[in-house]
Amino acid sequence: MKLSLGPSLFFWPKNNVEAYYQQALTSSADIIYLGETVCSKRRELRAKDWINLAKELASNSDKQIVLSTMTLLESPAELQTLKRLCSNGELLIEANDLSAVQMMHEQGLPFVAGPAINCYNLATLKVLLKQGMSRWVMPVELSGDWLKKLLQQAEQANIRQQFQCEVFAWGYLPLAYSARCFTARSEDRPKDDCQYCCIKYPQGRKMNSREGERVFILNGIQTMSGYQYNLINEVPEMASIGVDIARISADSEHAFTMLERFGQQLVKAQKYPLDGVAECNGYWHKIAGMSVA
Repeated sequence: MKLSLGPSLFFWPKNNVEAYYQQALTSSADIIYLGETVCSKRRELRAKDWINLAKELASNSDKQIVLSTMTLLESPAELQTLKRLCSNGELLIEANDLSAVQMMHEQGLPFVAGPAINCYNLATLKVLLKQGMSRWVMPVELSGDWLKKLLQQAEQANIRQQFQCEVFAWGYLPLAYSARCFTARSEDRPKDDCQYCCIKYPQGRKMNSREGERVFILNGIQTMSGYQYNLINEVPEMASIGVDIARISADSEHAFTMLERFGQQLVKAQKYPLDGVAECNGYWHKIAGMSVA
């Protein structure tokens, strides 16, 4: 099983982004995803910059570099940016929206189906394979049992060898997207005059319940889990059911450390105690998402 570093879901200054991905080249990740997936107003790096950075990383490493696309597109300008990414000429694309799937299909190019694409059953897997999918990232809210059954169905249908399976294994879960900007709203700003305030929150803005429990992370138009999802103890199970890649979500604090720990799990598994106040693994075990099994 390989390890991937998922795209940063947060808004960071350009210099920080470039330094982060230079560090990623020396990490344990076999695959590095990068690109803006949340909000087109985040213009520290534009499409040209993301493509150039990705090509630079690819030329200086034997790691696979993948360009990730936006998840929620709302304007013709965003479609033009998407087209530019999909037509980069060299790099694999992670399609996080069906418009990206269609663009890649029209070019006859393979793509990664990102976790935001609602692929829950064998029929949808077959459709995506016909469109050119070479790797599928399981939607984050689904369970290990569900994944095992679906991969068994794919085996029985003689399509399992046509795609890799990737699981979001660590980080704040991307749960929902909206046309509204929650970070701007939290500062009493309209979305059209957000002043790019989410750059002030490099790990998102924490939102607590009235009881003081951290429920969500506000990240622009994206709502994330308040706890960090952690499937490090499920690595042996993931390997046994046929997961090809475990994804560590990029963050500014712990992602590289977690890549090392997951790498160690692949060599010799051990039981890690999870912090029930800050971590969760409920979805994998078919219980409340915020829970720890």
